[in-house]
Amino acid sequence: MAAIRVPPLCPLPTDNDPCARILAMSHKHENLIRAIFHDPVSGNIQWREVESLLRHLGAAVESLAGTRVRVLLNGVEGTLHRPNHGKELGRQDIQHLREYLAHARVTPSAYAAGSKE
Repeated sequence: MAAIRVPPLCPLPTDNDPCARILAMSHKHENLIRAIFHDPVSGNIQWREVESLLRHLGAAVESLAGTRVRVLLNGVEGTLHRPNHGKELGRQDIQHLREYLAHARVTPSAYAAGSKE
């Protein structure tokens, strides 16, 4: 059985450790992170999938007034917006989500570093 390397930011993973959650991420969540960080910005990312990813990573998601959502992930607080009409996020919302995830240290490279054998 091959050992899993932990990224430098995560020296001792525990059950509540966000980096351990990155290591145990499903292929669906992995592909979603890649889609969020892909250039050019995709216009085909659904909010429910993003919310599922955030909850999987251990984020606290709280609804605010209107379409705003407060998210606390890895000690980083941010405000995201649900789509007004339809299910998909707009390109500007995806760009904002990308910036928030990068600040919270959730990137494709963080996942790749943790999943190498």
